[in-house]
Amino acid sequence: MESFSLILAIVVVTALAFDFTNGFHDTANAMATTISTGAMRPKVAVAMSAVLNLVGAFLSVEVANTISKGLVDEAGIRPEVIFAALVGAILWNLLTWLVGLPSSSSHALMGGLIGATIASAGVGAVHGDVLVTKVLLPAIAAPLVAGIAAMLATRLTYSLGSKADGKASKKGYRAGQIASAGLVSLAHGTNDAQKTMGVITLALVAGGAIAPDSDPPMWVILSAGLAIALGTYLGGWRIIRTMGKGLTDLQPQQGFAAQTSAATVILASSHLGFSLSTTHSVSGSVMGAGLGRKGGVVRWSTATRMFVAWGLTLPAAALVGALAEYVTGFGSWGTAVVAIFLVASSAAIWKLSRREVVDHTNVCDTEDPAEAEPAGVVTTAMAAVTPPPAGGTATASEDPVLSFPSQATAERTPTTPTTV
Repeated sequence: MESFSLILAIVVVTALAFDFTNGFHDTANAMATTISTGAMRPKVAVAMSAVLNLVGAFLSVEVANTISKGLVDEAGIRPEVIFAALVGAILWNLLTWLVGLPSSSSHALMGGLIGATIASAGVGAVHGDVLVTKVLLPAIAAPLVAGIAAMLATRLTYSLGSKADGKASKKGYRAGQIASAGLVSLAHGTNDAQKTMGVITLALVAGGAIAPDSDPPMWVILSAGLAIALGTYLGGWRIIRTMGKGLTDLQPQQGFAAQTSAATVILASSHLGFSLSTTHSVSGSVMGAGLGRKGGVVRWSTATRMFVAWGLTLPAAALVGALAEYVTGFGSWGTAVVAIFLVASSAAIWKLSRREVVDHTNVCDTEDPAEAEPAGVVTTAMAAVTPPPAGGTATASEDPVLSFPSQATAERTPTTPTTV
């Protein structure tokens, strides 16, 4: 084993920084609905998600091996290339977090790695068959499979629960939401934490610290698990709030079916070594659950904007990664320039985010009704599981199961200020 060089240490630290951004960027996938419905308090929810992310990181290394051994040619990769790739992935994660956009951290990492590799060693250094079969095809198939599974699960859930007691159903599905959110968190750890493990392992091979074709060392697994868990615990509050506008109007039955279907797809993909996006899987399952309920709809305009963002993620990160690799090619001073740029850009994005702070104390705050968009996944799920006001009575416009006014009724009913 060769010495652990300075550039290799920089790459490892940068990879763990990406893992940290991945954690808070993707917290919303598992916990947005659970937090906004009041099923769990925000800090408790993200703490549970963090612990399960850490546990999931130890369950498999198949996805890590896909990245470290299969996606690009190890022989043509220098540690500087991996550093450049991580710069592209981190900046994309931070920019989309700033605007509250649920995008794929996985594709940001893949894009950065591919762009930097092409800039360094040419197109031939990227294994196209692995890219297609284990990255691009899962990106298309995962939301479709999760969506179909969620649609069928939703229909089955409503069929089995059609004669259930309203209060018992409400309590049961609230507990189900917590359990399914935990399952998504566990699945997220088995897939996303491993991506960082794969990148660090690739860097160690490129730097001569470990032998080619090695599995991730235990310290890599532990550090990657801890980094993503810490990011998850701090919570991606901006994206959690954004997901409240959602793709469709969900009831707790649908939320439970959507999260369970997404977790199943992610866990199966992790076992097979497919590097898919948890964001894609969860979003697909949400749309499927929306279509699974009779009368349910999907806001296709919102879905279209989301699809466009998904399509931009990989090429945008690849472009930044390629540019960063070009600059690092000038030597040590070039690498220093890229590092300074990354730190300065990250600090600037953080400073911009302080103009409107979103954290666990205000993540569920409602917007000005005059400016609010139509209610979405989290907002409607919250209305579905929250008990009606004391003394309230059910009307024909209320939900037949949980006796809470529907969004359409709320929009038609003017609000009268109360004088205290």
